[in-house]
Amino acid sequence: MNPSLNNMTGVILAGGKSLRYGRDKAFELFNGLPLIERVINVMQKVFNEVIIIANNPDKYSCLGLKIYEDIIKGIGPIAGILTGIIKMTGKAGFFVACDMPFLNPSLIRYMISIKNGFDIVVPRIGGNIEPLHAIYTKNCLPFIKKSISKNKLNIRSFFESLSIRYVEKNEIERYDPGLEFLININKQEDLRRFKVNV
Repeated sequence: MNPSLNNMTGVILAGGKSLRYGRDKAFELFNGLPLIERVINVMQKVFNEVIIIANNPDKYSCLGLKIYEDIIKGIGPIAGILTGIIKMTGKAGFFVACDMPFLNPSLIRYMISIKNGFDIVVPRIGGNIEPLHAIYTKNCLPFIKKSISKNKLNIRSFFESLSIRYVEKNEIERYDPGLEFLININKQEDLRRFKVNV
């Protein structure tokens, strides 16, 4: 492992209700491996420390990682980011959803390489950002708390107060020409469709 990553934590968000999928999708098999294990395998290639944020910690205990329950429940992924920032031992964390089967370790390492001096590093493609494939530092914590206190629960609600490095499409395509890192499994037909394409 790279010793320079000692101040970085990999944070996997597994607290979603999977409403569109119809059941918890974290352990759905994707090419023979549960979705969350595919994510863990990539994260462990990059980070010395990987943790899971989940509303049902017991369900994930079989994975052998530290698991933390959302500090505030029922407010969506902003709670996972809040909890992850509080629980991570690193000064910054790379946060990712558990349903993204095509994580690209080279892209993640690139994002880490450009993070110095920024509070957030996040992909931006055609004006759209991917906040659940992003780096957040401890500096974000008071602004996240403030957003939550005002019931502003969109992840982007606290961005304006912080320094952000957007990772643009041309940068991303050097590592992931097909932008496959963006794919997440929201519905059961997604699982079938993307299995066919890999």
